[in-house]
Amino acid sequence: MSRGAPHASDDPHGDEELVTAGTPLAETDAAVVLVHGRGATARSIVGFGEEVSPANGGVALLAPQAAANTWYPNSFLAPVEENEPGRSSGLRAVGDAVATATDAGIPPERVLVAGFSQGACLASEFVARNPREYGGLAALSGGLIGDSVTVDDYIADAAAGSDADPADALAGTPAFLGCSDVDPHIPEERVHETAAVLEALGGDVETRIYEGMGHGINADETEHVSAMVAALS
Repeated sequence: MSRGAPHASDDPHGDEELVTAGTPLAETDAAVVLVHGRGATARSIVGFGEEVSPANGGVALLAPQAAANTWYPNSFLAPVEENEPGRSSGLRAVGDAVATATDAGIPPERVLVAGFSQGACLASEFVARNPREYGGLAALSGGLIGDSVTVDDYIADAAAGSDADPADALAGTPAFLGCSDVDPHIPEERVHETAAVLEALGGDVETRIYEGMGHGINADETEHVSAMVAALS
């Protein structure tokens, strides 16, 4: 996915750093793109990436950085236009991180896209809007972006972008959605709506709702994402 050359005012995250860690791209055939949450940093989400990576390495970690540590200004449940241009710029940043891996020779089916909170919203939106076989999607405490989510909208978008059957656009990509039932920022209903879209696009979706967890990442989620990363290689 190429960034192109949008005007700086339309691409607030365009000049931000892509943080890399783990095994160098030239020495591996697997990568994880990590998308941080509001108020956090690329370097902080890399710490999670290191936690879920195999002890013996073998996985490249790539984490785009948001300008002022925030991808978009309002709730992900706001109308899409109220979160522009941050939302679109953030999606480009995720796409550029994926392209950095694939341009280095790592096949998309060995690239896992993961995020927490705002980052989980961007990660899930990117995969749903750019469906193909990926190594996986891990959306922790997040969901698709907008004041409403309609399966038909994503199916139509996938159909317009490819001659392939949109119902198989994700080609069985494993997708993990984890969230609390009482998350103050993420309604449980949106998690299930996100799962429905990913399933309709041909994803292999695992949804886990945790009772009373709040807004965070728990040990079960960490263990599951670790297994997804291990499966890349």
